[in-house]
Order: sequence, then structure tokens, then C-alpha cells
Amino acid sequence: MTPAIPILEARRLTRELPGPVPVTLVRDIDLTVAAGEFVAITGPSGSGKSSLLYLLGLLDTPSSGDVLVDGLPTVGIPDNPLADLRLSRFGFVFQFHFLLPEFSARDNVEIPMRRLGLLGTGEIRDRAEFLLETLGLAEHAHKLPEQMSGGQRQRVAVARALANDPAIILADEPTGNLDTKSAENVFSLFRQLASDQGRAVVVVTHDTELAARADRRIHLVDGRIVP
Repeated sequence: MTPAIPILEARRLTRELPGPVPVTLVRDIDLTVAAGEFVAITGPSGSGKSSLLYLLGLLDTPSSGDVLVDGLPTVGIPDNPLADLRLSRFGFVFQFHFLLPEFSARDNVEIPMRRLGLLGTGEIRDRAEFLLETLGLAEHAHKLPEQMSGGQRQRVAVARALANDPAIILADEPTGNLDTKSAENVFSLFRQLASDQGRAVVVVTHDTELAARADRRIHLVDGRIVP
């Protein structure tokens, strides 16, 4: 049987910041992530965790190496098709929810669908309401971010990340600003997105106890993967 193509792959991925003394953020990273796999990236501050995540999510361009999505190289893809690929295949969750404060929870979830432009107005509304209901936020759909707790805002951010039904979820310290219970709920949600829905989930976290519950843990030191 032919092995399944990884949904996300890094090949000899390196990112350097140019200057009189170049700074290497990540160096020679080889990594594959399968559909349905939950991967945690850990490491000390400054080890390159977020830099690696941004490269994997096509939010930054490597100095050398490549990122493959569904087996297809992405380096060299023009900006507009690359943006469309990010919008359709990736969902992003960050430490700060980055919800637009003047819009309701439902409006925030609708934004990626409106940008992608594949659904009509009614379909967008229905999907946003479905996602919020699925995440236990149906009664908060019309609230502004400031009217919700930190955990609720982060769950809205997860709903927004799922808006375009992405195959890959990338999260950068998504529980960093949450209390223990809210962090546990959000992390359990990522676990379900991988195991129950077959999405590839990659989470950067400093919480080693939570990371230990992932399918696999990638530990970075000085921009390299170490055992």
C-alpha cells in the first residue's frame, strides 16, 4: 500500500534574519504532520517555536527549504494564490484572540467565509451559528468580545479558525492567557478536532503537561528539533 501523503510537511526549513550578524530562527527542520494528528511544539523562549509555526502556516517565507501542503511545494507560489491557500486550508488561533471588538461573535466568525467568497449570505450566517453552537456559544452569538470571558473569546477564535472548514489548524500559545479550567477546555477542543474530525492540529505551547497529551511532541532548542 502506498503511504499516505502528509497533509503538511517541512523540508530542510530554515529562516534567517539578514543583517551584519544574521540571526537564525529555525534551521534545517524536517517535519511531517498527518491528517488527524495532534502535534505539540515545545521549547524554551527564543527557541523558534512561533517562527516555525508561522513558516508552516505560510505566514512567513523560508530563507531556504520548503513547506508542502497536500504534497505540493509552496515556495514560489505568487502572493494571491498563496493567500487563497492559507484561507481555504488553514485555520489560525493565537494567544490573543484578535477578535474585532466592534463586531459580534457571529460577525467575527463570518469574516473568513466572506473573504473566501464561496458561500452565500444565508449559508455564511447558518455556518457561523452552527460553529458557535457546537462550541457551546449559541447564547453569545450577538455579544461583543468585551461582553464575554477570556475562555469564551478564545472559543470564538477557534470557531473563526474553523469557518472555512480547514484541514490544518495551527495555534500559537492558545491557552497562554487563560485560567486553568479554560485552558483545559480549549486544549481538549483541539484534541477533538484531530481525533474526531480528522484535522491536522499543530499547537505551540509552553505547558508541558498539556503538550504531553498530544499525539506527538516536537521540542525545539536554538531553532532545531532535539530529542
